[in-house]
Amino acid sequence: MLSGAVVLATAGVSHADADPDVDAGECQVVKFCVGVGVGDETNGSGGQAGGAQGGGGGTAGLKCEYTKIEPKPPADYPAWKGQDPKKSDMYFYSCWDPTKPAGEQQQELDGFVAVPAGQDPAPQVDPQELAQQAVDSMTLLGPDVASPKAAGKYTVGVPMWMWVNQSATSYGPNTASASAGGVTVTATAKVSKIVWQMGDGSSVTCNGPGTPYRASHGMAQSPTCGHVYSKTSAGATSGKFPVTATSTWTIDWQGGGEAGQLTETRQTTEQVAIGELQVVR
Repeated sequence: MLSGAVVLATAGVSHADADPDVDAGECQVVKFCVGVGVGDETNGSGGQAGGAQGGGGGTAGLKCEYTKIEPKPPADYPAWKGQDPKKSDMYFYSCWDPTKPAGEQQQELDGFVAVPAGQDPAPQVDPQELAQQAVDSMTLLGPDVASPKAAGKYTVGVPMWMWVNQSATSYGPNTASASAGGVTVTATAKVSKIVWQMGDGSSVTCNGPGTPYRASHGMAQSPTCGHVYSKTSAGATSGKFPVTATSTWTIDWQGGGEAGQLTETRQTTEQVAIGELQVVR
């Protein structure tokens, strides 16, 4: 068990391992007891504070203990965040990672939360963690390369057109949601750019999927994503250049009163042979 005291004072919040020697006229002291959930007969189901039971809850990856604070802090205490103490209760919460060994479990999140009187406090959820859970549930793959392909025939000095097939898993948009503690976060992912490492030492950044080549384009260069090789791949390993396409997925998320953006990257590699133009005399 982890034990200590919560000190509510006009200057802020402090923590101590033993009861502090304070003047009751300056601050309120609320003892609390937090179960770590390992070898605890209450299994994190509650602690004692001012004679009131605290409740157990969970966050994304964390286990939390809630302790009701009695008597209530003064109305001007910042943790009320504008709520009316006459209609609300104040709880102290302390969270830890239950997946860690007992000797390594540490308090990773704590604070105060005000809830309507008579209601249980909801687990303190980090919307960004939920956003990452939503992203993890998606199937975000590397670029589905349409050109260049290993079976293609490419020539020095001839413009190469590069483009990718578009799907929810290889280009987006791809949308998923994750929920916890009454909070739902929705994330939408889409590829914002693809960086092509051409294998000859050059790099090409394309901000879109590229333009498919048609015979009618002749020897023109791609208007959106292309490359012209100046040497053959004869000296490369296996006689081919490794062409690596790295996509950057930009993920916009919102929920729980917050919004933000995450990024993920994925890769696809093709082995491409570049030959010389054969002139028939």
